[in-house]
Amino acid sequence: MISINNLSVEFSSQLLFDNINYVINPKDKIALVGKNGAGKSTMLKIIAGLQKPTGGSVAVPSGVTIGYLPQQMVLADSTTVLDEVRKVFAFVDEMRSRLDRLNEELATRTDYESESYHELIEKVSNLTEHLAIVASDNFEADIERTLLGLGFVRTDFNRPTSEFSGGWRMRIELAKILLQRPDVLLLDEPTNHLDIESIQWLENFLITKAKAVVLVSHDRAFIDNITNRTIEITCGKIYDYAVNYSKFVALRAERLEQQMRAYRNQQKQIADTEEFIERFRYKATKSVQVQSRIKQLAKIERIEVDEVDTSHLSLKFPPAPRSGDFPLIVDDLGKAYGEHQVFDHATFTLRRGEKVAFVGKNGEGKSTLVKCIMGEIPYTGSLRIGHNVKIGYFAQNQAQLLDGEITVFDTIDRVAVGDIRTKIRDILGAFMFGGEASDKKVKVLSGGEKTRLAMIKLLLEPVNLLILDEPTNHLDMKTKDILKQAIRDFDGTVIVVSHDREFLDGLVQKVYEFGGGEVRECLGGIYEFLEKKRLGSLQELERARPVAAPAQPAKDQAAQPKEEAPKSAPKLSYAEQKEREKILKRAARKVEEAEAAVTSREEELAAVEARIAAGEVAPEVFAAHADATKALENAMSVWELAQCELDELKEKYNHN
Repeated sequence: MISINNLSVEFSSQLLFDNINYVINPKDKIALVGKNGAGKSTMLKIIAGLQKPTGGSVAVPSGVTIGYLPQQMVLADSTTVLDEVRKVFAFVDEMRSRLDRLNEELATRTDYESESYHELIEKVSNLTEHLAIVASDNFEADIERTLLGLGFVRTDFNRPTSEFSGGWRMRIELAKILLQRPDVLLLDEPTNHLDIESIQWLENFLITKAKAVVLVSHDRAFIDNITNRTIEITCGKIYDYAVNYSKFVALRAERLEQQMRAYRNQQKQIADTEEFIERFRYKATKSVQVQSRIKQLAKIERIEVDEVDTSHLSLKFPPAPRSGDFPLIVDDLGKAYGEHQVFDHATFTLRRGEKVAFVGKNGEGKSTLVKCIMGEIPYTGSLRIGHNVKIGYFAQNQAQLLDGEITVFDTIDRVAVGDIRTKIRDILGAFMFGGEASDKKVKVLSGGEKTRLAMIKLLLEPVNLLILDEPTNHLDMKTKDILKQAIRDFDGTVIVVSHDREFLDGLVQKVYEFGGGEVRECLGGIYEFLEKKRLGSLQELERARPVAAPAQPAKDQAAQPKEEAPKSAPKLSYAEQKEREKILKRAARKVEEAEAAVTSREEELAAVEARIAAGEVAPEVFAAHADATKALENAMSVWELAQCELDELKEKYNHN
């Protein structure tokens, strides 16, 4: 579908890509991987047409659409969430206006036998058909389903976008891109601003509804679940593997081992040849052999070993000062902002050495509770910090607190103690601050670089309670592995607020779920928690509700005064019963009609696929296939909406 041909990119005389070639096929789900600075984001920009290569080309067939989500963007704040997302479907209004103009022209024409008149009729017919497919009334349902899937609630829909943080506005842009259903989706770190539930919804969307996807992400579980192909960028070249990321890692290790073996063999061959030349250079009897070896040496094509990231360093925390047995005791804790109760009656105790995760949708109180622990905001209830507890806190704005006038090296040198001071440059190298980068002033660093520097600074402080709020957003996989291992080996207590399942897996022994104004304790790791919650899809999440309080024991019930039996609901009149039956029948009829439409669209799609299977390869056949696929998706959405409406009516009337 999209062909990348002899692509070369050069920055300041440094070659980023060197004659790269590959093809993005219609159903590819590609993970684009490589160390920081390898050129992953640059590659996406070039494919999206936002950046020109130094050499080569990107061939995009006519009619192929591309959707691109960058890591950062400038967002307009002049409308509501719903109106902003509806802009995606502005083309529907344009099509309607065009159809109106054509119909007006048709009404005034009298040359019924002319060729131009018949062409006009054909245009009207085609536009009417196309409009019927794309402008069915289900796109409002698509908008609602997408926004809910990305973590918004219905009360957010009519709020101005200016009221939302950058992360939430990024979700709005992601919703717009997904709703366009482009032929190729280019996503650069899409999970950075999503919570676990939204990530799982996005996974399901990309697997079931997206066409081709090229994805840059440091969330290993996310790309493992979605991708079926991995392209690694390294040393200006690419290595293309028809496997997901985890399998790629194993194959890459084998490739590097073979590469290193071949490199060593070649180096030995070169050394032996050079030694022969030096030994017999001045012996006349060996002059022919010496000249032959010199020519042989010149012809050798030197094997390059792919650059290996230095982030294999095993970083360890300084020993944690011993704290009391219970570093944190929370009892009946609550926090409200005006009328909005973020959470209430939170009660739990952390034991020394425990590693726990705070998870839940954004806005449910994870960071708020952390701020309560840090004493940054007032709260109700009781919160006690244990004896001799020293807290190390990484907030999402931690990078802004760094001194911009000193260098990267000095920033770490001022907090490092003991033997760790001798390894500062190794540590900086492991976090992508190797070489000259360690001598940069902090003020010239990017936001991601500042975040990594703040993380290193925190990791070197002698603390016994670590609180990390979304620590992995700007770290690549290698660096996350370093951090994860350091936390695992840490002998203090740890609270991690994170949406990164792979990072939490094997790291935490307990999960605290925030949602519905409650904080619920779940024993076990992150995947055990997800399995219990059955969060395979957003629909399951929406159906889940907070666990009801356990029933009182019989002896307690006996002590309670008996409550009056609830009064039975008044009987409906004959007219009211008939009205309900009419509403239910109407809703059931909509479901039946929608099911019939789905069946019809499936038959149409099957007919087109039969033509393709029979060998028809004309462009109009593939266009018909695309139209039939879209029509089926629309019909399915209409059916889902009708079925949901019928179920809601049944539940409503059963409870009344």
